[in-house]
Amino acid sequence: MPITAQASRLGTSAFSDAAPIELRPNATEDDVNAIIRAAYRQLLGNDYLMASERLVIPESLLRDGKITVKEFVRAVAKSELYKSKFFYNNFHSRVTELNYKHLLGRAPYDQTEISYHLDLYEASGYEADIDSYLDSPEYQAVFGENIVPYYRDLVTTGVGQRTVGFTRLFQLYRGYATSSRGQFQGNYPHLVMELARGQASAVVAPGTPYTRPSMRGVPVNSAFGGSEAFGSGRLFRVEIAAVSKPGYPSVRRSNRVVIIPYEELSNNMQRVQRQGGKIASITPL
Repeated sequence: MPITAQASRLGTSAFSDAAPIELRPNATEDDVNAIIRAAYRQLLGNDYLMASERLVIPESLLRDGKITVKEFVRAVAKSELYKSKFFYNNFHSRVTELNYKHLLGRAPYDQTEISYHLDLYEASGYEADIDSYLDSPEYQAVFGENIVPYYRDLVTTGVGQRTVGFTRLFQLYRGYATSSRGQFQGNYPHLVMELARGQASAVVAPGTPYTRPSMRGVPVNSAFGGSEAFGSGRLFRVEIAAVSKPGYPSVRRSNRVVIIPYEELSNNMQRVQRQGGKIASITPL
């Protein structure tokens, strides 16, 4: 059922009025084609897909019943097609926002989720990070093996939802006809301050001009990955120069900006030093 009576005005009716798309036994060719279209639309954020970009081998395996919908989603998320659209040219916290949106159908619920995936990527690489979404108990409970992921926090499912999920997702989803790459913030993170301070975002209709609240010294074009914004409530903006430790995986940014509580300053600085990085600046918020 719709999570709001304003579903039509907010552009969420397309999801609230439709059942999840599931590949069932004895599916017809048309059924499988519908699954493939829905998966591309969800994973590519409604971005245009040329015929030459289609993943022919995973599509064939799905049609032959050799892989599940979940494995087809995994193939798309690990493909060069997905990386070229959402990975190579984005700040890593933006990558994480989009992975949550595309793979789990929701926005990140708190800063610890951003931090977890940033650390996992840096330690184990891109494919391990993608696997962590798809092999999670959350994915299995909501989508299983044969349901195409969908924007589940735009409707009431009753499975692992938080109230803040709707307002957060609405900063990443701007209407059924828009794409994940077509928003004015571009490749910058959209949820920096909301996550750092544990605040809910304002809900603004897709066609309404939106002005992001002041970040009080945190530029919107900062890469973002840090620890929990709890403790005493005293927050600091820490700019970290690019880590240069041998063998350290490359993340697309020159500097990393994190927002952390006072209680975590010492641990954060020690971790940066162990990784061969440098603290460029520390500014109270």
